[in-house]
Amino acid sequence: MWSFLALAVPVLLGSLQAVTAVPTISAVGSKFFYENGTQYYLKGIAYQLTPHDPLVDTAQCKRDIARMSELGANAIRVYHVDASADHKGCMSAFADAGIYLFVDLDTFNTQIEQTDPHWNQTQFDRFKEVLDEFQKFDNTAGVFVGNEVLTTADGSQAAPYVLAAARDIKAYRDEKGYRQIPVGYSAADIADLRPMLQNYLACAGNHSDRLDFYSLNAYEWCGQSSYEQSGYNILQKNATDYPIPIFFSETGCNTPAPRTFHDQSAIFGKKMSGTWSGSIVYEWIEETNDYGLISYGPSVKAAAATNSIIEDGFTRKGTPTPVSPDFGNLKAQWATLHPTGVHLSDYRKVASGITNIKCPASTSGGWAVDPNSPLPTLGQTLSKEAATTMGTSSTDGKATAAGSGASATATKKSSASALTITGTTATERLLAVSMLLSGVVGAVAFWL
Repeated sequence: MWSFLALAVPVLLGSLQAVTAVPTISAVGSKFFYENGTQYYLKGIAYQLTPHDPLVDTAQCKRDIARMSELGANAIRVYHVDASADHKGCMSAFADAGIYLFVDLDTFNTQIEQTDPHWNQTQFDRFKEVLDEFQKFDNTAGVFVGNEVLTTADGSQAAPYVLAAARDIKAYRDEKGYRQIPVGYSAADIADLRPMLQNYLACAGNHSDRLDFYSLNAYEWCGQSSYEQSGYNILQKNATDYPIPIFFSETGCNTPAPRTFHDQSAIFGKKMSGTWSGSIVYEWIEETNDYGLISYGPSVKAAAATNSIIEDGFTRKGTPTPVSPDFGNLKAQWATLHPTGVHLSDYRKVASGITNIKCPASTSGGWAVDPNSPLPTLGQTLSKEAATTMGTSSTDGKATAAGSGASATATKKSSASALTITGTTATERLLAVSMLLSGVVGAVAFWL
């Protein structure tokens, strides 16, 4: 019996240690770092191969990973996943290739809406399920609480709800004892909201009330443009001295064709690499919008799309074939761009001196968020009546936030419906582990 245990225990421990085979990514000050202290820059691809979850077909992931590695990618962004599915195969394959995941927590039914901003228990529960699943993997580098929630100049009323979601997910992460996976937001590039939104989401004095990173979906650099002509110089100006990591969560203008990706030389070059942490190029698969880097075959008419690997008229499985010349153009750009950044040991000496960015003041007809107002509580909604009225309790017991300023200065919910973050204490976790190990030993003894 003891000889069997001598063999079984190392195997068990080895399977547990396999989870930590890849170095994790952390956000320190305004930068990302590997565990060894090397600065991490994203060279990423938007990878929504299938509408509901691209991370469940291990064989397909491995085929795609081979091409991504050829490009020089070290990150993917996935917009929608099924939290109940098995992701071990794909996530392990990406980890083996040194590719990290940035994943959106929302689903098709739980995203925060600009036109009807709210943050409720149903949304929170779904967000938690995605975090619960992907915190298991050390190559999960970050999570998004929203993608392009604010899309118009008058959409600032939704900003506090984005921040409320980040606050609650961070609190849940910490209460559960999960690794400090950075929590961020992916913003639409709306000139009228720059840099107010960017600054609002990072200006809170309390770390728990601000994002861990901010990212931008920007398609300003098109064709034979330049740093100044594209407006990247303005993006850089707005991001200088930003207190948290900032990167491009989508980029790669495709008009005029072909895509040359000359913006990458600016993002990873001397002008921007001291501030920006890289970029995610949109997107992996060729679809109707002509942004794809690879395809799995020609488009198929909807009427003929009876095969399960065909969705929306495009084959989504098989051998990835590079789209020429776009694939080669991106490969050539990334091959020459290798910023070293700063080592964490050196950066810590100056990171403590980073000052909080100033919160943007609300303006009439412009940015309409009062920086002094508290964030919405769970279940709080935006009042659609009396835009300047302070929030009051609604008939269903939910609190109602103030209007035009989206200031969320509503009456607090009753204690019966207040936010309660469930989790386990250290003692409870230790007890659970002890019981699990006892059960394993008992099962082995019974088997023998």
